[in-house]
Amino acid sequence: MKLTRFDTSIEEFMIYCSSKNLSRKTILAYEQTLKFFSDYMRKTFEIERVEGVTKSHIRLYVNSLQERGKYTSVRVEKVNSNLQSRRDYGKPVSINTINNHVRNIKVFFNWLSDEDEITKNPVDKIKLLKGSERMKPLLSEGEINLVLSSFNKTKFDTYRNYIITLFILDTGCRISECLNIHVEDVDLSNKAVILKYTKNKKERLVFFSTRMRKELQRWIQYKDRYFSNELLFPSNRGNVMAPNTYETALRRIGQKRNIELFPHRLRASFAQYYLLNGGDLYSLSRIMGHSSLEVTKVYLQLDDESVRRQYQKFSPLNGIKID
Repeated sequence: MKLTRFDTSIEEFMIYCSSKNLSRKTILAYEQTLKFFSDYMRKTFEIERVEGVTKSHIRLYVNSLQERGKYTSVRVEKVNSNLQSRRDYGKPVSINTINNHVRNIKVFFNWLSDEDEITKNPVDKIKLLKGSERMKPLLSEGEINLVLSSFNKTKFDTYRNYIITLFILDTGCRISECLNIHVEDVDLSNKAVILKYTKNKKERLVFFSTRMRKELQRWIQYKDRYFSNELLFPSNRGNVMAPNTYETALRRIGQKRNIELFPHRLRASFAQYYLLNGGDLYSLSRIMGHSSLEVTKVYLQLDDESVRRQYQKFSPLNGIKID
């Protein structure tokens, strides 16, 4: 199919994104969002140039996102012939997902405005949808113990996955950051590790506990019997491990224990426990590698059990001696 001027503008934007050294995941998210949007503009309003888009068009597109079900706009034969058999196929698209689409569209049109490609910016008065989904409840101590006890520590791959799980729970790092750590990046004496492969491409120093140091010492000695390379958590073949390999293993353990489990939930639990145990938002933001405090504030969402624990810990009456 012949490229429209809208498609060309998207291609130019993607080149710009690549020049900014954004992560592959971020670039892919922009591209998918904008191609869906341009396809909607062309089919619904016959708009083939970015200059033709108005704020009303964007609002109508947001409304269409709310009305359609998950994956219903995806060409099944292009992606997965079994897509319609998914349990969540056709279910409502979440507010968070829709807001991610809106953010990506806003970035695109703000870039067009900065480049003087458009004279009137249609996203100037476009706001995110109000309300958001609550985070998954904090993993309880009992659930964490159940998960950790499910790993077979007598085999290389399952022992490695056990240590990775401990490491994320103890440091809050992303799984992609974790899998690119080299042994030389780990300072066992000072209980610190330099993360070099981060989301924003900036090195970040994170710290780990005394218990984690002992676990890492044992793990490194064990790993070195199998592989001589410098990766802290190599794949079974000694290469950089794919994140989905770990995600799949973690999900299986979650299914076995009837716990919804994925790497980001471990990271979120780290953040929430950090705050519950008295840590401050500013240091947490730095540890997590967030671009701003606004991103970190999402972890202030607490479930009822966490609020109950905090109340019992900080109740004014409990601290007052009353005759």
